[in-house]
Amino acid sequence: MIVEDKNDGIDGDAGGNEIEVELQVQVDPLDKPRAEVIFVDSDEALQACCEVLSKGEGHFGVDAERASGFKYSQRAYLIQIHRRNQPIFLIDPWAISPEIDKAKFAELAKVLSTEGWILHAASQDIPCLSELGLVAPELFDTELGSRIAGIPRVGLGAVTEHFLQLKLAKEHSAVDWSTRPLQADWLNYAALDVDVLHDLWDALRDLLIEQKKLDWAEQEFRNTLAMPTKEAKPEKWRGMTGLHEVREQRGLAVAHSLWLAREELAQKLDVSPGRLVPDSSIVGQAKNPSPSKPQLASNRSFVGRASRSYLDTWWRAISEGSTTKILPPLKAPATGIPNHRTWPNRFPEAHARLNSSKPVIVALGEAHGIPQENILTPDFLRRLCFEPPAEISPESVAELLRTFGARQWQIELVSSDLAAALTTEQ
Repeated sequence: MIVEDKNDGIDGDAGGNEIEVELQVQVDPLDKPRAEVIFVDSDEALQACCEVLSKGEGHFGVDAERASGFKYSQRAYLIQIHRRNQPIFLIDPWAISPEIDKAKFAELAKVLSTEGWILHAASQDIPCLSELGLVAPELFDTELGSRIAGIPRVGLGAVTEHFLQLKLAKEHSAVDWSTRPLQADWLNYAALDVDVLHDLWDALRDLLIEQKKLDWAEQEFRNTLAMPTKEAKPEKWRGMTGLHEVREQRGLAVAHSLWLAREELAQKLDVSPGRLVPDSSIVGQAKNPSPSKPQLASNRSFVGRASRSYLDTWWRAISEGSTTKILPPLKAPATGIPNHRTWPNRFPEAHARLNSSKPVIVALGEAHGIPQENILTPDFLRRLCFEPPAEISPESVAELLRTFGARQWQIELVSSDLAAALTTEQ
């Protein structure tokens, strides 16, 4: 913004110069929901909620709270639903169905299937909502849409400030939502998350239309809805922090055995594995296993809330890992293409193609104001560069990217330039 400098020449000038000053937009706190809030924690209350929602119009603003970092499961412990000109409903699915009976939520699922949903970072919430049978017929993701629109910070709080000049209270984002009873200030926080979604939808949709990117965003939204549930990574246990310090197969066997025991117990107790015993305790035993159960009990580096209460479990796992004849390899079996960090020495041609192609994605990202990873998934680019089409052309590049899962707007945007970049490296 240009404003007039009226400092009367404090810096030695005559005054009256025009200088550029970045003025901060006034941001007002939004401490309480603007709509009525109704807590739903019984079958009867859920039925009443469904009746009200069914009489409304327009998109459903939806959010869910999990207890990540506290529980093994990723179930929803609170569901927030808001429709324009209606109350905000805070639904306690645990109180209604501790064992996750989809039939309990069948009526809600029916109502929610009648119109599209507005969510922020939808991929985080879709799995736990699907677990209850709640499936969106169509989606508008305010986080993903903000990325496509080129908004620099895309957290819900930042996006709300950007578009609405409102500051959300976010102090309860990391609480244990499995705790009962739920505290009033937590519920207030949860209600605010859906209070702003319709206003964000209005503002962001208008911006995407102005930028001629609405179709791009909608392709991304449909892709999010169509994404299959993520499968567990093979050899997931190798992802433990510090495991790279274990350099012997026997130590890896101990680590694997302890990890399996921890996973089984965590699932049984529905507790986050790291809260039972941390990775550091497992790695410590892998490097230097305790020779007896009493010594394990007295080992001060073997810590965690369950390190002593389930001592038999841990000792049995250590014993099995120390005696098994089936030892894991030092390195995980290779899957997919080799890690791109190894390409300079092992696959120089692929490395050259990647170096030639990266600037294409950078330039397109800058030209369209979209993060590089949203222009094209980095894995797709690496796969293309490692095994390009036999005959490189915009058409063959487009077809290969399509098989990876790239969206049509991405394919149209990158195919010609990537084909040119790859051709120069042949």
